[in-house]
Amino acid sequence: MRRNSGLPRNVLVTRFSALGDVAMAIPVVYSVCRGNPGTRFVFVTKKSQESLFINAPSNLVVLGIDFKHEYKSTADLWRLFRDLRREYNIDAYADLHGVLRSYVLCALAALNGIKCHSIRKGRLNKRALTRSRNKVMLPLLSSRARYREVFFRFGFSMTETFKGLYGEGGKADPSEFASVTGPKAAGEKWIGIAPFAKHQGKIYPLDMMEHVVEELTKLPGVRLFLFGGGEHERKVLGDWASKYSGVVSLADKRHGFPLELALLSHMDTMVTMDSANMHLASLVGVRVVSVWGATHPYCGFKGFGQLESDIVQLPMTCRPCSVFGNKPCSRGDYHCLAGIPPSMIVSKVMNVLSLEDK
Repeated sequence: MRRNSGLPRNVLVTRFSALGDVAMAIPVVYSVCRGNPGTRFVFVTKKSQESLFINAPSNLVVLGIDFKHEYKSTADLWRLFRDLRREYNIDAYADLHGVLRSYVLCALAALNGIKCHSIRKGRLNKRALTRSRNKVMLPLLSSRARYREVFFRFGFSMTETFKGLYGEGGKADPSEFASVTGPKAAGEKWIGIAPFAKHQGKIYPLDMMEHVVEELTKLPGVRLFLFGGGEHERKVLGDWASKYSGVVSLADKRHGFPLELALLSHMDTMVTMDSANMHLASLVGVRVVSVWGATHPYCGFKGFGQLESDIVQLPMTCRPCSVFGNKPCSRGDYHCLAGIPPSMIVSKVMNVLSLEDK
């Protein structure tokens, strides 16, 4: 295939955080890499997220950077840009983050005659969608579409070829999570549960989620795996695992993305909030029953390849009130979450597992 000589040869790409946003970038970055084999892409992110990039294309370099300690000031960013430019001969910069730090890098690129394009986040449209009065209740561009747009502006061709970190329908070798559990038994169903999120407006009440866990453990041939981290989450999930049979908590220690993604690839379905775990499960081709409260799929954060029919949400005029779920509830009761009966979530899971009539 003849290469377009006008395309950049070495593109710096940045998306520093958050975890869910980096996960959403992977299908786009892998696709653009495979569609443009004559270009090298250097993806810079937080050091803790470097191990997400499993089975990466050969022309993708992933660099984990410690911004908290090593690159805090503008002078540090200049040093980072200089070093990256020298080592990788950077001739273009794709900013997938659109924050002050990436704008500084974009300015440095421009000063050095390097073309830069930044993500357009559509903040005005998001405000119109989340305001309390006169909402414009229309679906916005997905984050992945906004990422694709950045690469299109450079002239890169791209077909969405990403089918999962382990290929279409692929699963990791069970040896990769042998320290947690053995291989799935014949006929057994594995369900992942990730009940936490960063903000209260995205967390289903834990007592009600425990009822979901209890009901799912009654299904024949089912094992539940609980995903989370941190002291509070470790205690809650540990209590559930000890209380109900067939339940394993992964919150006891940090297992790392390679192990957890390998295990996730063997799930038959996953129950999550509008959280990073929804996007991690999407990366390995698992159908997700996602629970939405203060936020809404219209904001553009639905999981890659996920089905509208698997979304659990209530039709309320105040939703969405926030893009990220970080605003206090105007009603004071978070009915958008507390009003969802556990049976609704259980029914969605059973539907995915084909354990009830559709």
